[in-house]
Amino acid sequence: MAKLRHVIGISGGKDSTALAIYLKDKYPQLDLIYYFCDTGKELDETYQLIDRLEGYLGEKITKLEADEAVKSGKNPFDFYYNSYRGYLPSNVARWCTKKMKLDPFEKFVGDSPTVSYVGIRGDEDREGYISTKSNIQSIFPFRRNIWSEEIIKSILANDNRTELSDLYNKYFNGAELDRAVDIVNEDLQIIDRNKEHNRKVILEKLEALLSLDTVTFNHVVFQFLKSRNYPLSFEDDYPLLNDEQVLVLDDIFKILRDSGVGVPGYYEKIDYQVNGETGQYARSRSGCYFCFFQQKIEWVWLHEQHPDLYQQAMEYENEKEGFTWNQHESLQDLIHPDRIDQIKAEHLNRMNKEKSKGSKFLIDILDDTESEGCPVCFI
Repeated sequence: MAKLRHVIGISGGKDSTALAIYLKDKYPQLDLIYYFCDTGKELDETYQLIDRLEGYLGEKITKLEADEAVKSGKNPFDFYYNSYRGYLPSNVARWCTKKMKLDPFEKFVGDSPTVSYVGIRGDEDREGYISTKSNIQSIFPFRRNIWSEEIIKSILANDNRTELSDLYNKYFNGAELDRAVDIVNEDLQIIDRNKEHNRKVILEKLEALLSLDTVTFNHVVFQFLKSRNYPLSFEDDYPLLNDEQVLVLDDIFKILRDSGVGVPGYYEKIDYQVNGETGQYARSRSGCYFCFFQQKIEWVWLHEQHPDLYQQAMEYENEKEGFTWNQHESLQDLIHPDRIDQIKAEHLNRMNKEKSKGSKFLIDILDDTESEGCPVCFI
């Protein structure tokens, strides 16, 4: 069998950058490979962060671009934008994600058994991108549960209760074993076509087993995988099995600052004035400067902090009538002075409400649509 590869995708955002630092420092025995899918439309701050991260890691981050885009001599976004006849990407047609992120990644991996490390934090309830290729297995080091939902769904299935009980018998005895077997033998009330209910009952059972002992659960899952065709099934051991740390937003910023790599420049808070009050804005995540998942206030930020890039984003809209980055509003309309004031006032009102809840970071306020964002670009 080919050697198992360990890869980390660097988006230029806070979480993937912190993950690369965390794994490099805590698990130096892992032969990590770092890659970055370059769309050609990133903010300068993103490229600057990647340069600093390379300096910290002491290794080059491989830049991935689709071969056909490279051969054309154009940057990846413009190549595919022309290929799609001027159709802008949207949340219902994410050709940008597929063509510039997923396809280059899966070609880079090929058929080699691969563990892909994903920077989803312990304070988030989302999965991110999970490859459908059987040779790629995702691991989430920041979470209490490091395994993908696909694996959890498989191991906790009612048909596997006997096997799971036998595995726990190797690690527990007495009252602990009795409790583990009781949890394992609880029937999962799966309802056909009710994904929300099914996910809820699976996660409840998962939480019960994690609360019993996280490290033991990890070892049980690892042994379970031995009889399945997952990349980790061919390993004799795996260092993350004994990791009980859960990292949240505070931890991510601490890792970035303590390492000297620093926080991405676009997170820096900038004051704005509206109706005699002062608010603060910034960009909430990595990705193309014209990403359609941006909030309105982030478009205003782009217009005021990077007017040249905002102008370029408008030019894409002007090339094909009826296509806009935002639904029901063009970028030209968005920067009308009255509209900017309205967006700022609404944002400031939301900020004040969030502050009253005790939020410590502006990113908490800006990033309130994180779960709806691109599963690849924003980690």
